[in-house]
Amino acid sequence: MVESVISHDPARSSAGVFFDPQPLTTPTERRFQRRHLLGLEGQPASRLEAWLDRAAAWRDRWRDSRDPVAVLRGVEVCNAFFEDSTRTRTSFELAARRLGATVVSFGVAGSSVSKGETLLDTLRTLVAMGMDVVVMRHASAGAAAFLAHELDVSVVNAGDGAHEHPTQGLLDLLTLRDAWGGRFEGRRLVVVGDIAHSRVARSIVHGLQTLGADVTVTGPPTLLPHGIETLGCSVSGSLDAAMSGADGVMALRLQNERMGQGRLPSQGEYARVWGLTAERVSRMRPGAVVLHPGPLNRDVEIASDVADGTRSVVLEQVANGVAVRAAVLEWCAEREAA
Repeated sequence: MVESVISHDPARSSAGVFFDPQPLTTPTERRFQRRHLLGLEGQPASRLEAWLDRAAAWRDRWRDSRDPVAVLRGVEVCNAFFEDSTRTRTSFELAARRLGATVVSFGVAGSSVSKGETLLDTLRTLVAMGMDVVVMRHASAGAAAFLAHELDVSVVNAGDGAHEHPTQGLLDLLTLRDAWGGRFEGRRLVVVGDIAHSRVARSIVHGLQTLGADVTVTGPPTLLPHGIETLGCSVSGSLDAAMSGADGVMALRLQNERMGQGRLPSQGEYARVWGLTAERVSRMRPGAVVLHPGPLNRDVEIASDVADGTRSVVLEQVANGVAVRAAVLEWCAEREAA
C-alpha cells in the first residue's frame, strides 16, 4: 500500500491497489469543474465518437498547414513523465504547441522527485506556477486519478501502471475506424502478447466494447491475467485460431522491465509461438490491418516484413496520436460550471 502523499518509486509494482484507505485531502471549493481523461472505461460512445471526430478534423487541417492556431492560447500544459516515453510525450508536446499552448516538460531525472519530494508536492508546485493541464505518466495504477482528486488542474492520464493508456486507446480507435470504413459493429480485433502488464490492451478493449466491436486476447498463459474475460473480451489459447477471420490484430510489446523472471522460456520461443508472421496475418480477412503501439521488438513480437508490409498501419497510429492528443487537450482545457 502506498502513502497518501505518494513518493515516486520506480521499483514499486503497478499491479496493486493505488489508493491509501486514509481520507484524501478535500480540494478547496472551485467555481469551475475541471475536465479529466483518466481512462476509457465508462466513457459513453457519444464522447468517444466526438473525440475521434475532432481528432480527424485536426488531422485533416494539418495536412494543409501546421501553423499554430490560437485555440489554446494562454493555456499552460505540463508534461510530467515519471516513466520513459518517446511517442506519447513528443506527440503531446506537438499537439499542445500546434494549438498555441505553452508547454513545459519534465521527467524524474533532474527534478525534485529525484531528491525525495513526493509526487503530490511536486505537482502542487507546478500547479501553483499556473499550470492548467497536467499530462502524467506514472508507474503506479491510479496516479492520475489521485492527482485529479487532489489538485485544481485538469489531468490527462498518459499511462498509469498496468491500468490504462486512454489516448493510446483513442488513437488506436481512430486508426481502426479509418481502416474499417467507419464501422465498428461486427468487427473483431485480436490483441496478442503481454496482456498482463499492458495498459494499452485495457484501453482498447474498453473502447472497442463501447463502440460495438469484439476483442479476442491471446498470448502465453503466464502473460494472461486471471479474469481478463470480465472486461468483456474473449480469450483464445491459440494465436493461429484467434487470427482466423479477424478484422485486425494488435501485437503488444513484451514489457520485460515489469514482468520479472520466469514468465517466458526465451524470446525465440515467443516469436515462434506468438509472433506475428506473414503466414498468420494471411489468416485474417481481406483488408484486415496490423497494429502495434510501439516500440517495436522486430522479429520477436512482429516480423519485419509484417511491420513494414501493406497491412501495417503502425505509422498511421503514430500520426493519429498527435491529432487525438490535440482533441483531448482542447476538451480538457474547457471548464464546466461546478
